[in-house]
Amino acid sequence: MTSLFTTDPAVLVLEDGTRHVGRAYGARGTTLGEVVFATGMTGYQETLTDPSYAGQIVLQTAPHIGNTGMNQEDPESRRIWVSGYIVRDPSRVVSNWRAEESLDEALERDGIVGISGIDTRAVTRHIRSAGSMRGGIFSGDSASIEPDEQLRLVREAPQMAGLNLSAEVSVPVAQVTPAQGERIGNLAVLDLGVKQATVDNLAARGFEVHVLPQNVTIDELRAIDPVAVFYSNGPGDPAASDAHVELLRGVLDEGLPFFGICFGNQLLGRALGLGTYKLPFGHRGINQPVLDKATGRVEITAHNHGFAVDAPVEGEFDSPAGYGRIEVSHVGLNDRVVEGLRALDIPAFSVQYHPEAAAGPHDANYLFDRFRDMVLASLAGREKRAQPAPSGAERAQRDEASTTGEND
Repeated sequence: MTSLFTTDPAVLVLEDGTRHVGRAYGARGTTLGEVVFATGMTGYQETLTDPSYAGQIVLQTAPHIGNTGMNQEDPESRRIWVSGYIVRDPSRVVSNWRAEESLDEALERDGIVGISGIDTRAVTRHIRSAGSMRGGIFSGDSASIEPDEQLRLVREAPQMAGLNLSAEVSVPVAQVTPAQGERIGNLAVLDLGVKQATVDNLAARGFEVHVLPQNVTIDELRAIDPVAVFYSNGPGDPAASDAHVELLRGVLDEGLPFFGICFGNQLLGRALGLGTYKLPFGHRGINQPVLDKATGRVEITAHNHGFAVDAPVEGEFDSPAGYGRIEVSHVGLNDRVVEGLRALDIPAFSVQYHPEAAAGPHDANYLFDRFRDMVLASLAGREKRAQPAPSGAERAQRDEASTTGEND
């Protein structure tokens, strides 16, 4: 935990020229990305290992971070994905019986450049007013780079709008997790940045989960004979993912049941013919209130998204791409952002948040059950349609039996 006890300099530079001087935290060097804030009071390990944060420098609004350390049980993926990390007061002591290393050690191991000791509340308020923006953390020797040069590097970093990051976070080859309990069938999961808790929840519902690379073709998807398809969360701009949209349209055209979360919700919206747009500062944290319009219930949910679907939040409307009637199923109560879509004429729905909610809350976990029930209903309907029509003699015998029963 070397950096917690040093005064190595570090500076956070935002693209509008704002500068915050602090102490080095984690690895030393330079990192660039979109600066965003996450409002969760707990669950920093799940946040750091969420692939949806690729390309982003994450600021924790909770002031005290790191006291429970890091372990091998809670990661949501194979590594830390954030581009950089901003905290106010890193814990000097790891105090949890499950901890296997400190947060600082994990950041150094994965090469994550961070900064501590700055006024994170001031940065958060600035982003809420001005919107998320590009930034850079410069620590160690990089902290002494001339301010004008640091600002130039920040302003030359890529914008999140128009960025496709799926290939960076997706698995290179398919991975299979066996079903638990009574097996329903194969589930094709397009890995756009899937979290392990999502895979575990799907397997627990009886699906044999096939996590597929993001560049899979419709023929390769068909080859596993899926009973349904799932699109995961992930980083990047949905408007830069045309190939994933076309794949999804192929899935919908074949009548396969579909469930998408987060990035998957945005891609369903685009597949249905709707637009998407970038939010000013996004929703990130595990305390976001969402209204389920069907039940009137308010759920506290886990979010991590900077883009949203553009759709009317009231009433039904026709899919511009020809997939029948659509409705917005869930709405964010902070800003009326679309938080869920439901197709009324095909078996497809999605939500903008994370029902697996590793680190909590679990208000939305029922959505995995809703997906399972939709798939079972689809399979039952498929089996019924596949049964041969009764012959004339069979129909006559059935009618006679029915008439006899009425006379009795």
